[in-house]
Amino acid sequence: MGKGTIVMAYSGGLDTSICIPLLKERYGFDRVITVAVNVGQRDEEIAMATEKGKKLADKHYTIDAREQFVNEYVFPAIRANGSYEGYPMGTALARPLIAEEVVRVAMEEGSHSVAHGCTGKGNDQLRFDFIFRMAGLEVIAPIRELNLTRDWEITYAQEHNIPVTVAKEKPWSIDENIWSRSIEGGKLEDPAYHPPEEIYGWTAAQEKAPDTPEIISLQFLKGVPVALNGQAMSGLDLIRTLNVIAGKHGIGRSNMIEDRILGLKAREIYEHPAATVLLTAHADLELLTLTRQELSFKRMVDDRWSELAYMGLVHEPLFLDLNAFITRSQENVSGRVDVKLYKGSCRVLGRSAPEGLYSEELVSFDSGALDQCHAIGVSAYYGIQARMNKKK
Repeated sequence: MGKGTIVMAYSGGLDTSICIPLLKERYGFDRVITVAVNVGQRDEEIAMATEKGKKLADKHYTIDAREQFVNEYVFPAIRANGSYEGYPMGTALARPLIAEEVVRVAMEEGSHSVAHGCTGKGNDQLRFDFIFRMAGLEVIAPIRELNLTRDWEITYAQEHNIPVTVAKEKPWSIDENIWSRSIEGGKLEDPAYHPPEEIYGWTAAQEKAPDTPEIISLQFLKGVPVALNGQAMSGLDLIRTLNVIAGKHGIGRSNMIEDRILGLKAREIYEHPAATVLLTAHADLELLTLTRQELSFKRMVDDRWSELAYMGLVHEPLFLDLNAFITRSQENVSGRVDVKLYKGSCRVLGRSAPEGLYSEELVSFDSGALDQCHAIGVSAYYGIQARMNKKK
């Protein structure tokens, strides 16, 4: 007797595609339902996942969660200056949302089992498992549990007439959403290997970027972008447009050694043009609108927020507490930031904010708004303990 129905997070790639027959052959499930969640991948990728899911699985769902992803995951990341070990997180932000959609479908279908195609060496297995287990569901992970290799998967796919877009010569594993594009696998796993230009899809090589700089203007409201070059846009449209503009100038490439959750070091390559520009502009606007004490404390909060987001622990009480502080801190982070884009660089030229804490009248050397003599008493006490200690 079969084990009934299982619902699986589905990307249309090699790993998740071979899991469909494996869940029947090795685990005894009668029906496999696949769920592809659109978080801003290319239209062709979503179309491919939909077509393959309908062909290979017993039932398929394609869910458009782009607006939700931007509003509930990307915007909080911007307010938190979200980055992990120096790069803007993308995959980490999307996994909890994808997992939540899989859980929702499993509940609708009456299934108590869910699956994913993650390996036992990466981060995504933990991000998915956390959400699945929060819902009390059985978790099946064939790639991890069967110790499968990339070469074995490609051969298995060929034997089962499963169409795949990777080859043993170029086994790149690519993950995309509106905020980031990651490329890994094959020769890229060697930290010394120079990545070929063919792996990049969003960004131009610096030497091929335009020779003329481009200046853009970004408007923020309470910490999130609301307009580009004076034109009001939804978050999704603004990020999508800025990905094209900044990508054309070669902005937003990361080629790094990253510390995964399990402690393994891995060579990772990312593209994140819009994220690079927006995080740069947002952090600059905070310098104008937050107090010195807020900035100092928020740096610690942002680091902790980013670590928890990277781990996918979005239901951790501390994560919710940090979000509350961050949201409150953004009340006055509204204004305009002008940015220059040129051959891989993103530089802020100027900024303004209605609630900015800068006062030209107070700070100018030519202004008499403050009596400089008032500083004499402050100077007399400034560093007094250090001066006393030096005399000992």
